[in-house]
Amino acid sequence: MSRIDLHIHSTASDGKLTPADIVREAAKRGLTFIALADHDSIDGIAPAIIAAQAFPQLKVIPGVEISTDIPSGELHMLGYFIDYADPRFRATLDKFKNSRLQRAQKMVAKLQKLGINVDWQRVQEIAGSSSIGRPHIAQAMLEGGHITSIKQAFIEYLGHDRPAYVEREKMTPKETVELITGAQGLPVLAHPLTLNDPEAMTMELKAAGLAGIEAYYNGYTEEEVGRLLRLAERYELIATGGSDYHGLDSTETAIGGADVPMEAVERLIALAKQIDPKLRF
Repeated sequence: MSRIDLHIHSTASDGKLTPADIVREAAKRGLTFIALADHDSIDGIAPAIIAAQAFPQLKVIPGVEISTDIPSGELHMLGYFIDYADPRFRATLDKFKNSRLQRAQKMVAKLQKLGINVDWQRVQEIAGSSSIGRPHIAQAMLEGGHITSIKQAFIEYLGHDRPAYVEREKMTPKETVELITGAQGLPVLAHPLTLNDPEAMTMELKAAGLAGIEAYYNGYTEEEVGRLLRLAERYELIATGGSDYHGLDSTETAIGGADVPMEAVERLIALAKQIDPKLRF
């Protein structure tokens, strides 16, 4: 069990646990650093930081995971140590949140045309106060007996190029890097092996301000981690990592389940302090 997890989702986007519950679970597991990285949402950061005051050994890094648009589908960008009070940053994420809602409604309509009767009101109930995402639709499908697992929903219906998939408003990877750096954050390329050519994208984004790549990720083999570590070294980037925990499926990697070294956090903190010398961490 690692003492670090820099990729966790809460109910602020499409996770099962509240930010406070995430903090309590991380503390119970003996973690010392976590980052809440909700999809296109920073709403969980403040509650997580407040909850962490009860656990002096645990620090919460302000984070986010932003979906970007590439020709082959989506690329996700993590942002660490962001100024989550920055007005431009917040306004951009609010726009994405509205886009998610419209997209979810269209996906439910597509499913219904396919003969899969998913109730929109039930999807909203599952999401609660969270930003509605595909996992919420998948949960409604699972409840209705249309699938046997969350994974099946994405593979057969909700994934890119699947029959119920709907595009939504997104930025380019370069624009997203610039958005994160504009909010004093550190952009990190999430789960790079979803890309056909991780090195080409890394090289392009390094020039725009990329600070790191996610090398220690749930499900990556030792060989894959080694490949990404070499890529990070080649472009002088920080190798980060995390579980990508959502809490929706028993097969998920648990909080702290990705073997992330302390060096990843130490280098992130050092770089963040170069940007903001007043940062206390």
